[in-house]
Amino acid sequence: MISQNIVAIGGGGFGRSLGNLKIEKYIVSLVNKKVPKICFLPTASGDDDLYKLNFYRAFSKLNCEISHIDFFSRTEQLDEKILSQDIVYVGGGNTKSMLAVWKDWNLNLILKKAYDNGIIMSGVSAGAICWFEKGITDSYANRLEILDCLGFVKGIACPHFDEEKEREPYVNDLINRDLIDSCICIEGYSALHINQNEFKTINFGENKQCFKLYRENNKILKKIF
Repeated sequence: MISQNIVAIGGGGFGRSLGNLKIEKYIVSLVNKKVPKICFLPTASGDDDLYKLNFYRAFSKLNCEISHIDFFSRTEQLDEKILSQDIVYVGGGNTKSMLAVWKDWNLNLILKKAYDNGIIMSGVSAGAICWFEKGITDSYANRLEILDCLGFVKGIACPHFDEEKEREPYVNDLINRDLIDSCICIEGYSALHINQNEFKTINFGENKQCFKLYRENNKILKKIF
């Protein structure tokens, strides 16, 4: 049976600071190769050059074969590139715009094939929620919204849960009004490692958590992964 892995990061990592690269080392450790191949998708940031530079700086220290894909300059053959990787890493930014670009290029279908073939999917913020059925996004300037995502994993996910003050009350309100049944919440400097149907928190900060919020007997309860 092919092992399917997603590492969904709630916030932090090389995009903020190279630091000790704890979560990046964890992602690379999931590949049983001396020189894993990892491809960066910085679409949500509009292919930001500094973001790409930090990616190269980080993963070059981890003995990886590194590359990226641009969508806002000439774009290479996507299926050949993605399906030859060991890891795909998706950067943060505007989730709605990222998904629209991907779908126009059929990258959503290519990523699903890669995931089914055992290529590790990973990413932060937009790159964390994109793998779920739905995600809570700040793609809009003045509000949070629920956004349809790729659907590799069941449920609704919210990154930056403890980092941005509007997220917790927004999620609680959705649950209390029965607009959603539950939400998978990923704190900054934590990641949710999903292997098949098993969920595990990877803490690379200080006592950071991933958990599911849900309502039972008119109370919002927390299940820690």
